[in-house]
Amino acid sequence: MNPPSVVVFDLGKVLVDYDYSIASRRILRRTRLADAEMQRLLCASPLLRQYETGALSTAQFYEGVRAASGYDGGLAEFSAAFADIFTEIQPMTALHAALRAAGIPAWIFSNTNELADRHIRGRFPFFSRFDGYVLSYEQGVMKPDPRIYEVVERQTGRSGADILYLDDRPENMEAGLARGWRAVLHETPEKSRSHMAALGLPAGQLPS
Repeated sequence: MNPPSVVVFDLGKVLVDYDYSIASRRILRRTRLADAEMQRLLCASPLLRQYETGALSTAQFYEGVRAASGYDGGLAEFSAAFADIFTEIQPMTALHAALRAAGIPAWIFSNTNELADRHIRGRFPFFSRFDGYVLSYEQGVMKPDPRIYEVVERQTGRSGADILYLDDRPENMEAGLARGWRAVLHETPEKSRSHMAALGLPAGQLPS
């Protein structure tokens, strides 16, 4: 079988790590909630899902958090506190750089939101070097809903085994496999690099 002709990367926990507890601690100082309540509001309440499917604008998400928590800061302060929770996973961005050097198209396919997208675009140069982006908040649907996988196929012009997909969540990877994609459950950069090399893709050298 030929190597995949396009590689599709999840974003969070694959190319960037994130920690919502950082945002929770910052925002908590301006609210009436306890830490566990704040984390549930930001991560496990319907608000985040609505925001990441585009049902809420950034301003509406902020107002929802403010109403639920008593947050007394402005939108700009909230946006900075909420968004600045990411660190680059350099071994994985090095894998993308090796693909790019070989001329192999690569896309980002992520459940995410406008604040995170804006922050990562401004903070991490690697993000601008992808060939395209399928982001849940722009598409109005989240993984593992099949409709957003159809968007990936339309936009990349590829389907089936021509696509290699890396994601850290088994349910998202399995939804790709169900469409005939080749998929890797990302656990460590070393394992993902080994899978890519076995498929005949350039994986580069992992940074020490």
